[in-house]
Amino acid sequence: MIRVLVAALSFGCLLLSALGLSGCSPLALFDALGPRDAGARLSLKDAAYGEDPRQRLDVFAPVGDVTNAPVLVFFYGGSWKSGSKEDYAFVAQALAAQGFVTVLPDYRLYPQVRFPDFLDDGARAIAWARDHIASYGGDPKKIVLAGHSAGAYNAVMLALDPTYLRRAGVEPRTIRAVAGLSGPYDFFPFDQSTSIDVFGQAPDPKATQPINFAGPNSPPTFLATGDADKTVRPANTKNLAARLRDMRVGVQERIYPGLDHADTLLALSITFRSKAPELSEMAAFLHQHAERRQLSSVRMR
Repeated sequence: MIRVLVAALSFGCLLLSALGLSGCSPLALFDALGPRDAGARLSLKDAAYGEDPRQRLDVFAPVGDVTNAPVLVFFYGGSWKSGSKEDYAFVAQALAAQGFVTVLPDYRLYPQVRFPDFLDDGARAIAWARDHIASYGGDPKKIVLAGHSAGAYNAVMLALDPTYLRRAGVEPRTIRAVAGLSGPYDFFPFDQSTSIDVFGQAPDPKATQPINFAGPNSPPTFLATGDADKTVRPANTKNLAARLRDMRVGVQERIYPGLDHADTLLALSITFRSKAPELSEMAAFLHQHAERRQLSSVRMR
């Protein structure tokens, strides 16, 4: 069903292009035309967290009078080469309807930047959330991260390697938990054009791999993928989950049968939520750990 929809949306984009309407993608069309969760609203549009035009973010909040809600920063995917927050409002709205004040940032992409600049962008977006999110009903002491595909890499890397948060002036313990959906966490040696382009110039390739930063002080982690994913091999999820367990870190690992790489994103939408309980399971995990009291003696880095 999802593949049929993607084909139909792709055909629709071709028609729009033929009419001279450029900039269409299947995901953008899905985001524009698909139903949205009613329990959320857009609270802030295009806030700057840096000087570059790509350093902008949106904020979505649950409807009603919201105070001290947990904060979720969501990073979208696109192989670090494409993507726009405008195409992922359906995700941010779904997360906000689950009770999170949701921050949806853009970040700089290849070829404008390479590793690790997009991680620095993510850290700066988190710093913005810490400093400003109380004005939109969020609690800056309850920040969690999530992402899909390349965005899952960004979220997990920021949570496991404290380098980037510290560079942005953020205490790593600020991050209460992280969720990665169909993310690449263990993909060295680089054998694809994207990984070569984006990471190949890194002085220490092993420092690009999230799995190498899993440690006893890592935050609780939710990792999910589909067993039909041919884009990012499920071994990435399984290997990182195993490494974190070895370090006695709280992990919830979910391998959803029949889901491919795009499915784990679209399953967050109302249209395809019945494909897997991904949204409810991820939200429950992140709520649990966002609300948990943090002891000063724990997760010192």
